[in-house]
Amino acid sequence: MPAEPTGRSPLGPPDPIQQGGPTVLRIVLGTHLRRLREANGITREAAGDAIRASHAKISRLELGRVGFKERDIVDLLSLYGVTEAGEREEYLSLARRANSRGWWHQDSALLPSWFETYLGLEQAASVIRTYQVQFVPGLLQSEEYARSVILVGHQDESADDIDRRVRLRMNRQKMLTEPGAPQLWAVIDEAALSRPFGTRRVMHDQIEHLLEMTSLPNVTVQVLPFEFGIHAAAGGPFTILRFAEADLPDVVYLEQLNSAIYLDKRPEVEDYLAVMERVSVQAETPAETKAILRKKLLDD
Repeated sequence: MPAEPTGRSPLGPPDPIQQGGPTVLRIVLGTHLRRLREANGITREAAGDAIRASHAKISRLELGRVGFKERDIVDLLSLYGVTEAGEREEYLSLARRANSRGWWHQDSALLPSWFETYLGLEQAASVIRTYQVQFVPGLLQSEEYARSVILVGHQDESADDIDRRVRLRMNRQKMLTEPGAPQLWAVIDEAALSRPFGTRRVMHDQIEHLLEMTSLPNVTVQVLPFEFGIHAAAGGPFTILRFAEADLPDVVYLEQLNSAIYLDKRPEVEDYLAVMERVSVQAETPAETKAILRKKLLDD
């Protein structure tokens, strides 16, 4: 789990050079605002009254699920007794950065809000662990395989929108080769490598692409073979995101057909971490996985 906060007091202003995407910055700022409110013994209802809003909005602000209006931040800081000009400006500066748009904003019309949240978390994660059953993970898909997968779920969309979705998925992958890239550890059920999406050539190229990606020092891939039978992750695919920011807990992401579930309560996350550890032991080792992938290419 993330380390305990260091540096400033947990009730002090956020670090002005804090790095991270807007989603993470919203969560960090929301956490600081919640701590300020609680330290002053102020209820969510009273805080909501101060910004002419409901206690539910305060809850959403503190969870980082909505953007921040500077006027609201100013009013809350006054309510919480934060009066020093420099300290107030640090909070306001963080709010401005938290309100910035992600790199995917030009394609946001194609994305449901629940997936935009995931993109923000994914871009800010320091470790991404995922178990996938039906598809090769999006961060490891070749372009034509991604196109085939996207077409299955968006058959009625225009060719231009399909192209935009493919481009978005390819852009997501760039973070794996950039400075500060996260560690990606993927366990892939053999079913995902056997189920064809696209032509034989598309699947062949996808296996080649997986092999290429395993050469990156921050990418680990394991295959869970059919022959293993019942395994720890029989409940379905999931992703666990871990962050360098001390204020952020691990997050479990469970994608559904038209929505997603985000879990960050420690007992729930620990359950999924335990499952991930077990399935990683049950799967083939990274070296054995490379041998399996090479054999699939030879057998093709």
